Amino acid sequence: MGTFAQNVLARAAGRDEVAVGQIVTVHPRRLLTHDNTAAIIDKIGPELERYGVADPDQPVIVLDHVAPAKDTATATAHQKIRAFVERFGLAHFYDVGEGICHQIVLERGLARPGEVIVGSDSHTCSYGAVGAFATGIDRTEAAALLLTGETWLRVPASIKVTLQGRLSDFTTAKDLVLSLIGRLGADGAAYRSVEFHGEVAELSIDERITVANMGVEMGAKTAVFPADEKTRHFLGEVDPEGGTDEAVWADADAGYEQGLEVDLEALGPVVARPGAVDAVVPVEEAAGVRVHQVFLGTCTNGRLSDLREAAALLRGCRIHPGVRMLVTPASRRVFDAALADGTISELSRAGATILPAGCGPCLGAHMGILASGEVCLSTSNRNFKGRMGTPDSEIYLGSPLTAAATAVTGVITDPRELSSAAGDLVGEGGTA
Repeated sequence: MGTFAQNVLARAAGRDEVAVGQIVTVHPRRLLTHDNTAAIIDKIGPELERYGVADPDQPVIVLDHVAPAKDTATATAHQKIRAFVERFGLAHFYDVGEGICHQIVLERGLARPGEVIVGSDSHTCSYGAVGAFATGIDRTEAAALLLTGETWLRVPASIKVTLQGRLSDFTTAKDLVLSLIGRLGADGAAYRSVEFHGEVAELSIDERITVANMGVEMGAKTAVFPADEKTRHFLGEVDPEGGTDEAVWADADAGYEQGLEVDLEALGPVVARPGAVDAVVPVEEAAGVRVHQVFLGTCTNGRLSDLREAAALLRGCRIHPGVRMLVTPASRRVFDAALADGTISELSRAGATILPAGCGPCLGAHMGILASGEVCLSTSNRNFKGRMGTPDSEIYLGSPLTAAATAVTGVITDPRELSSAAGDLVGEGGTA
């Protein structure tokens, strides 16, 4: 009668069963860190000298947040991380340019069904897309994990979300998860495990990653999909030698704190208004808002399928002259694939600026900072005040399709209306 969270944590803790609220000690399969690794190891310098790293196969370190380095402080931190990796012989290190940490973990087969994975980044919950119990931890916990290989978790209560039908044209997984966040609220799933049931087979792995990635934006400890044939196919492609299927799922008689049903066919394109991820409205209610920047990318929407969707909508169009469109592939592999199939060329021909694989603009680190009074339509996962620049800039969140449509018109635009809107903009930045 256990939920996914109960069953997976019971197994990880070597117990027959666990109850909601119970504290368990686990040895996570992976510990993700990124540029913050320098700050983490600074916390435990003497202890590392004495004890070393408990499990050199556990850490996954990716330099992605300020990559390439924007200043000497960042460069020095990266240098310290490289020296740490070399000294302790860590197996899973990905230097500047390889991609965003969450994309790297998934596309390199470092997250698998039934595993417990933690990371010093809140969007570690992305790996629930492949049936892992994945959650963010703070830097102090990460430091302790490096030394001991273990941590403790409190077993969360669970929310069951049942998906019905399939998404309609021009409605994406980003619209689905934003709609769900708008319905639950930014803290509506606080320290809960959100399980997705029903017609999950209608969603691709890329779409599941988008949804799981934003689980934390509704407060969730983890957000998870069952491992199915699509999961096994995906893992077989990214890591054919990855081992046996250790998938865990909820029992048929599991008890849930809350249950929700979502009619996918009833959903349409939405945006989250500035300042709060749960300030979600149909795109029509924000249509016409002037934008200065459009950002396509991040661990939420920087995969090949996202770039292809945007490129298809931009084909034959030009980005509005008053808009900067920035595109950041989620990884080098995504960039290479998008280059090979012409997606990058399509985006560039439309007027987009292609940036290195990384996180920079998303967190306002570099390569896309907003000036005072500017507005951005972003496919990222957060739109907090000052997130991408000055506190009086504004960020709307939307899908890759909404981003592409908005880039062409210069105002927030329903992607279903792009053809007519672009037709009115010939010579101004609409159709080429």
